[in-house]
Amino acid sequence: MSTREKPARVAEERVWTIPNAISFLRLALIPVFAWLIVAEHDAAAVVVVAVAGFTDWADGFIARRFNQASRLGQMLDPAADRLYILVTLIGLAYRDIIPWWLVAVIVARELVLAGTIPVLLRHGYGTLPVHMAGKAGTFCLMYAFPLLLVASAPGALGTAASTAGWAIALWGVGLYWFACLLYLEQVAWIVRRDRRAASPA
Repeated sequence: MSTREKPARVAEERVWTIPNAISFLRLALIPVFAWLIVAEHDAAAVVVVAVAGFTDWADGFIARRFNQASRLGQMLDPAADRLYILVTLIGLAYRDIIPWWLVAVIVARELVLAGTIPVLLRHGYGTLPVHMAGKAGTFCLMYAFPLLLVASAPGALGTAASTAGWAIALWGVGLYWFACLLYLEQVAWIVRRDRRAASPA
């Protein structure tokens, strides 16, 4: 290993960085957030998810600005986002704010992606880089669900929140599945490439 590669490898393996600490904090807030939704403390739940959204931006900014990116951070960040989405989905469906089919559509996407992990590992890959479409879909879902919580408010506020929330949520689901198709195409390309490389000339 060259002297240039060593610092890069050490940086990738770092655990105790500011972005990772922020990601751990976001993960620690998930049970609090779940309880707030189930207990119908909607205002507090919206505050928590807003804080989580800000920390999601903050840890990425700090990692890029101060060169604190790490392999652990690349796994924690999307994991925290997915857990927030899953917890919110189940909580809102439990309260009959959203239909269970929406939960099924999003969970099915995660199961499809989970099915690619053994394939990637068999070909010597870890998780694939996050596509912009996936980031955009996550962003939409993270901000649509608080609006759907507010949709239970009476009057014009509830109506406006419901309309905006559902519009953003459906866009998010579409982008989420579009990103899934991009991942599947990338996995298929890796498999085809390795098969060509392994086949005799």
